[in-house]
Amino acid sequence: MNNKTIIQINNLHKKFLTGDEEENIIHDLDCTVLAKEVVTVLGVSGTGKSTLLNMIGGIDRPTSGTIVVGDTEITSLSDKQLTGYRRNFVGFVFQFYNLIPSLTAQENVLSALEARRKVSKEDKERANAVLASMGLERKATKFPEQLSGGEQQRVAIARAIIKKPPLILADEPTGNLDPQTGEKIIDVLINHARETDATLLIVTHNPAFSKITDRTLALCDGRFQTYEEA
Repeated sequence: MNNKTIIQINNLHKKFLTGDEEENIIHDLDCTVLAKEVVTVLGVSGTGKSTLLNMIGGIDRPTSGTIVVGDTEITSLSDKQLTGYRRNFVGFVFQFYNLIPSLTAQENVLSALEARRKVSKEDKERANAVLASMGLERKATKFPEQLSGGEQQRVAIARAIIKKPPLILADEPTGNLDPQTGEKIIDVLINHARETDATLLIVTHNPAFSKITDRTLALCDGRFQTYEEA
């Protein structure tokens, strides 16, 4: 890890309209994340963890404030520019996998590359290699419904990392898995980040993650608070 900043968040606010009332999900939030850092964003349900991750990933926009990723202020980008940012810079791992049911495991992984270019024979070989590195070498031709929850999540990780993004965002990646499978999934994610010098943010409600990541940011009522390990 070095001292180069990859994420700089300043005075971030996010409001949602619920009926006739505005709800402040994120407010007065400041944060710095260093390149190559593996960070836990910890908080109970409803504290704004996923909302924050979606804003960093360019899926959602803040009500006000700025997010700078690398040298780019993503909060000032157009929708088209945000699409390019997500495609080229960010790998997402979702809690509910978000696999396409009609595609095989290999095809789901390759879908991350299809948005950038025509898939080549080398790309297919690479997808198979990534799946094999996760113990899924015999599952490449299987469809999501033929895979266990842990296998589906590993396919989702393979899809996120095949393009070797500098930034990986994982939203409750073990939320639907048993503890033993979830531990293996986190090991895969962290090991990949270390090997490729990627920055990894893991959003979770599980405080155990704080023991295996570089730093923990505790999110409470839309703000970061000092995290003290029990």
